[in-house]
Amino acid sequence: MTDIKSLNLSQLEEHIVEAGEKKFRAKQIYEWLHIKHVRRFDEMSNLPKNLRTYLEEHDTLVSIETVRVQESKTDGTKKYLFALSDGNLVESVLMRYKFGNSVCISSQVGCRMGCRFCASTLDGLERSLKPSEMLDQIYAIARDTGERISNVVVMGTGEPLDNFENLLQFIRLLSDENGLNISQRNLTVSTCGIVPEMIRLAEEKLQITLAISLHAATDEKRKALMPIANRYSIKELLQACRYYFDKTGRRLTFEYSLVGGVNDTDTDATELIHLLKGMNCHVNLIPVNPIKERDYVESGNAEVVAFKNKLEKNGINVTIRREMGRDIDGACGQLRRRHSQEQQSGGSEF
Repeated sequence: MTDIKSLNLSQLEEHIVEAGEKKFRAKQIYEWLHIKHVRRFDEMSNLPKNLRTYLEEHDTLVSIETVRVQESKTDGTKKYLFALSDGNLVESVLMRYKFGNSVCISSQVGCRMGCRFCASTLDGLERSLKPSEMLDQIYAIARDTGERISNVVVMGTGEPLDNFENLLQFIRLLSDENGLNISQRNLTVSTCGIVPEMIRLAEEKLQITLAISLHAATDEKRKALMPIANRYSIKELLQACRYYFDKTGRRLTFEYSLVGGVNDTDTDATELIHLLKGMNCHVNLIPVNPIKERDYVESGNAEVVAFKNKLEKNGINVTIRREMGRDIDGACGQLRRRHSQEQQSGGSEF
């Protein structure tokens, strides 16, 4: 069975011609999938019945199911828990900004990167998502809200570059003018720093924003927070970042989660300034979202502001990320983990 929603238009045309149909049928199917977001083949009303029957017998149409939706009482952020066809669960988040609606999606079920402050990684990696499963998180939210999605962030559960080929196909489908046609400039992909895949991504010369989870300015401190740092040093990571900029011309974003008493001191800020001085980059400071399974705490407001001010005074572009959805299990992996625990215990907090 062919995962039809993961095919680009030319692949779909080839697939349809092989089935003995006229090429133009592929464009009709593509529109049903990627513009009208239908969930069943029998909804494709302008296709002949025999073609719909053929698709039903030879292809799969990925359509994720909504398990739970939580809406923040403070900022309108909506967090979705979706079920995949094999019963696995993934999370997505809708964030409403003045510039438009942004959706943060997952790229894997679970994660094997082991970052110490992240709930996504607590149960390890189950599997990677197909392009269709990444797309359908966006489509499901668009159907639910009836609103246009203008920005996409691949920063939910999973390490996107650990799912490289599927990520690449997803990006091309998302930005295809025949589909949602979301500009690559409105797409951000996060990575904990898998250096070889960063170089591969650079060579694709996409116009996406690459966000690197840095979280420390020294190898020693980064290793304590992120196991990936045992494989690739900060020096190697920054070399890959400079290569990415040289190939794409796209400014890099460095994500820096501030953990109270761990990486938020004046010395940490000084080391970060020395590390990034002269780079075309932006630093996104994130007060860490506490999870009960870890003993890390978020930095105090005074420490966050002092850290930001020091970076700014030394010529580093920096913002403090606006906290969204703190009252609805906002951190990656929290809602999925909590739902699974409720199912095991046979109870529910809702």
